[in-house]
Amino acid sequence: MKGPLFYAKILLFGEYGIIKDSKGLAIPFNSYKGALKTANNLTGEAKKSNESLSRFFVYLQSIESDVVTFDLDQLKKDIDAGMYFESSIPQGYGVGSSGALVASVYDKYAINKITVLENLTRDKLLKLKTIFSLMESFFHGKSSGLDPLNSYLSLPILINSKEHIEPAGIPSQKEGKGAVFLLDSEQVGETEPMVNIFMNKMKNEGFRKMLSEEFVIHTDACIDDFLKGNVKSLFGNVKKLSKVVLTNFKPMIPNAFHKVWEKGIQSNDYYLKLCGSGGGGYILGFTEDYEKAQKSLQDYKLEIVYRF
Repeated sequence: MKGPLFYAKILLFGEYGIIKDSKGLAIPFNSYKGALKTANNLTGEAKKSNESLSRFFVYLQSIESDVVTFDLDQLKKDIDAGMYFESSIPQGYGVGSSGALVASVYDKYAINKITVLENLTRDKLLKLKTIFSLMESFFHGKSSGLDPLNSYLSLPILINSKEHIEPAGIPSQKEGKGAVFLLDSEQVGETEPMVNIFMNKMKNEGFRKMLSEEFVIHTDACIDDFLKGNVKSLFGNVKKLSKVVLTNFKPMIPNAFHKVWEKGIQSNDYYLKLCGSGGGGYILGFTEDYEKAQKSLQDYKLEIVYRF
C-alpha cells in the first residue's frame, strides 16, 4: 500500500501575524514530500512514525464530531498492520511535516471528505481549514490548519483573514538573478514553545502596537507586491520586515544567526525572515542577486524556492 504524495509548504509571509488576522501567503514546496506506506517489519523512523500514528488515532477518536468523522476501524487495522508515514520533509524545520501527515490521513480516512476536484467555495475552504486545525492541534497544541490545507490542495493559498482564504495565482517563476531561498540553521525548532513566547509577548501593549502598526503592514505590503510581481517594491518591504523581525522576534531567531541577519540588512546582499515559527529549522531568504547572496552566505547550506 502506498498513498498519494503530499508536499511540504512554505509560508512566504504571515508567520505569527496570521494568528492575529493579518494576511498570509503559503506555497507548496515540491522538493519534500511524504506518503502513507505499510511494512511488515518496522524499524527506526518507520517504527517511530507507526507509534505516533497510534497516538494520533486515539486523538482522532476524541475529536470526531459534526465537523468531521473518520473510518476509524480501517485506520486502526492499517496502523496495526504496520502503516507509517514515509517522508522526506524535515521535522521541526517550518516546512509543514505534520501538515503533510494530517493531509494524508484526512485524504484516506475522512468520511464524506471534501475533495480537491470539487468547486472549492470559500465555505468549503474554511471547513477544511477548521478540520485541519483540529487534527493538527495534536502535534502543535494550537494550529491554524494552514499547513495541512496547503499540502492537501497543493495550491498557493492567500489568507486575507481568519474567515477569508482563497487559492492564489502567483506569478510564474522567471530565469532572473533574484530568488527566494531557504537557509539551513542546522538546528531543530519546536513550534509550541515559540508560539508560547509569542502569546506571552502579546500581553505587552507595545508589542501589540508594533505588530499592528509595523509587522502586519509590512507583511501585507510584501504579499501585495509578490502577487502583483512588483519585485523592486517587494525587496524594499522585505527589508523593512526583516528589520522589524530582528528587533522584535529575537527569541525566534537562533542566536548564531543574529549577526548573519544584520549583515544582510546592512549589505543589502539578502534579507532574512522567519520560516514558520522559527527557533531553528529553515530561515527564509530573499535576494535580488542569488550569486551575491551565495558568496555572502558561503558557510551555510542554501536551497532555492522561487526565482525572480
